[in-house]
Amino acid sequence: MVKHNANTESELVSWHESYSVGVKIIDDQHKELINLVNDLFNHVVGNEEAEREYFQKVIHEAVNYVKVHFATEERIMLATKFKGYDAHKKEHDSFVMNVIKNAKDYEAGKRLTLTSFTKFLKDWVLTHIAVMDKLYFDYFKKIASRKQDGKLSITSADVK
Repeated sequence: MVKHNANTESELVSWHESYSVGVKIIDDQHKELINLVNDLFNHVVGNEEAEREYFQKVIHEAVNYVKVHFATEERIMLATKFKGYDAHKKEHDSFVMNVIKNAKDYEAGKRLTLTSFTKFLKDWVLTHIAVMDKLYFDYFKKIASRKQDGKLSITSADVK
């Protein structure tokens, strides 16, 4: 049984529609990233050995998931000729390198705790969704067509 810490419980994130970028696959992946951050917070139990064991088990899986998510976003941006692609890709690459560096530091026992690592992930994910991802969502809304049911759709005719 995982013992919850009141400090980490206050860090948990609930999905809110304001995080939605309007693309189902992206929203689903963002929800999964938020679940990942929450799962990390739920494993901050004050037992350094247990935390380190958990971290080593999930970090590579987490990095791979982040890479899959970024690749999905980038494919959509390229397909829709989003002008902010280069800056967005640079943000993604920088984040992956930062996560890998922090993970190596944590595994090496440097002054990084599971709590601080998870707060870094949470802050980055939420900021990235709220700022960078909203840029391409605003672009998608401008170029998308409305289907009969009122939902937005992007087809090759929308991409000039």
